[in-house]
Amino acid sequence: MKIIEKGSIDSVPGFYAAGTKCGIKMGDAPDLAVLLCETACTAAGIFTTNRVKAAPVIYCRNILSRNNDNVRGIVVNSGNANACTGQRGLDDAALVAGEAEELFSLFGESVLVMSTGVIGVPLPVDKIKKGLRQIRKNYPNSSGESFARAIMTTDLQEKCLAVEIEVEGVPVTLGAAAKGSGMIHPNLATMLAFFTTDAAVSPDALSTILRRIAERTFNMVSVDGDQSTNDSVFVLASGSSGAPLISGPESPGFSAFFEAFLEAATILTRKIAADGEGATKLVEIRVVGADTYNSAVQVARTVANSPLVKTALFGADPNWGRIICAAGYSGVPIEPEKVDIYFGKLPAVKKGVAAGTHRDKLSDELRKKEVVLVIDLHQGDQECCFWTCDFSGDYVRINADYCT
Repeated sequence: MKIIEKGSIDSVPGFYAAGTKCGIKMGDAPDLAVLLCETACTAAGIFTTNRVKAAPVIYCRNILSRNNDNVRGIVVNSGNANACTGQRGLDDAALVAGEAEELFSLFGESVLVMSTGVIGVPLPVDKIKKGLRQIRKNYPNSSGESFARAIMTTDLQEKCLAVEIEVEGVPVTLGAAAKGSGMIHPNLATMLAFFTTDAAVSPDALSTILRRIAERTFNMVSVDGDQSTNDSVFVLASGSSGAPLISGPESPGFSAFFEAFLEAATILTRKIAADGEGATKLVEIRVVGADTYNSAVQVARTVANSPLVKTALFGADPNWGRIICAAGYSGVPIEPEKVDIYFGKLPAVKKGVAAGTHRDKLSDELRKKEVVLVIDLHQGDQECCFWTCDFSGDYVRINADYCT
């Protein structure tokens, strides 16, 4: 697998992506993005399990339930979630999709829509239509603002990449872009993420692959324990590479495609955790020696979501007691006298008590931009990897005046 330098979601041949400012956000930040493919795509999506679902989530689920092999594009706006907006919200989602289909001469129900931003405010459809006309005016000669930048809300960094692989000797490209900084918590997804590829994948196989990938990446990241109304992950596969069709695990090229997809999703997941609101460091929590995989995940997730652990990480305070405490209330029947905890490779806890490593050395490990915590339960051979970040005072500042 080769990572493409400065790659993004439109690095895949046949795909076009652009962003623009249409006036949803204050200031000069772009807030509208369009992704298009020159041919019909197989499509798959997974969505938030929050019972409060935004209008675009409902709209896209309905479209994909009856049309998962003729999707041509996605329109995404930031600054407004179009959530808790009633029937008007559903109508507005359909209006935006219809406007894009008309402007770019596409069939009905071939464009998906997604929104992110403030909840409870009607979608400014007229502004979005104006922005779509601006993108259409430049299409396909100029990409304008990047897709990845236009979908950002409180993000500080664009999150995008592209990779190249071979499927049975045929070059295949996979592109991606995501946004996510706050309201990041598993089940499902934990942000907005978009993937494109010129691989040929059947609808059923694409949906299965996406779900498996999400369980190991997007469902293994948490910034603040809050789950959005808009969380979604999409993948569009055009099949234009000429590579053999991937219709299931036994298909030629399945493993190569799956591993490349998994690597791309892992990179995006790490980028989201590192760019958490107010975050100063990326934290990787590895739970090993668990009796089941689910037990490992439950311990990791509980530790990752502990405000006391996250604030200690911010202050580089080697207070390992907060970590073992969180593991203890995770609901997993751990045996404290067996637990080992490492900060990087330095032992902090051995068999449930202090390992004797000097606090200054442990603090130095926590001052790194990327921190690794290893929790060994010594109860089995299952393990997992979970990503999070620290909590700083900036997280409170950002969210205290999000709307005002």
